[in-house]
Amino acid sequence: MDKEKYLDVIKNTHRERYEKFAELLLDYNNICNLTSVTDEKGVTYKHFYDSIAGEGLIPVGASVVEIGSGGGFPSIPLAILREDLRFTLIESTAKKCRFLQTAVDSLSLKCVQVENIRAEEGAHSISMREKYDCAVARAVAQLNTLCEYCLPFVRVGGRFIAYKGDAAEEIEGARNAIRLLGGEIEKTVGYELPEGFGRRTLVVIKKVKPTPPNYPRGQGKERKQPL
Repeated sequence: MDKEKYLDVIKNTHRERYEKFAELLLDYNNICNLTSVTDEKGVTYKHFYDSIAGEGLIPVGASVVEIGSGGGFPSIPLAILREDLRFTLIESTAKKCRFLQTAVDSLSLKCVQVENIRAEEGAHSISMREKYDCAVARAVAQLNTLCEYCLPFVRVGGRFIAYKGDAAEEIEGARNAIRLLGGEIEKTVGYELPEGFGRRTLVVIKKVKPTPPNYPRGQGKERKQPL
């Protein structure tokens, strides 16, 4: 991972757009509690830098679905950096969707679509199920739960990229879910955020076979009774 490259992207190459997004994020934060991180360095490193750390794992021209978009991380920083990608942002809270749409419009992100639906509903939609090259999720749920939400969206041969902190325990706890849902762990990528902001892990799960049609189970079972 090229630390200097990503710092240059944020602070120089795409500086104006990242600053505009940060302003929108903090303005809307009073309305719908998008983030607890509000200081400049925290937003820069814990949100922007962390979000784009996974860009090298996403193929050129890929279709990407983000589950539980919330404040738009990692999707919007990635969309600013990678104009070749097409994003679908899935978020169940209407207020957060309004923020996401405002950000998309203000930043002229023409290849980003916001969907105000629950992940377990979208995953059973003919137009979304196993239609995406990649799924991404950050700070949404434990890995076993996340896999049930995300893997049904990914086509066979595609990837689910989970943004995590120290992921060793979660990976062990998710192995059964990953297998049942048609995935296998391809690799993990560990990295340090600049200036001591913490260690992070990208868990890369490859979709090797179709997800059985009964997943995700819905009615909150993904969280209450994880696989």
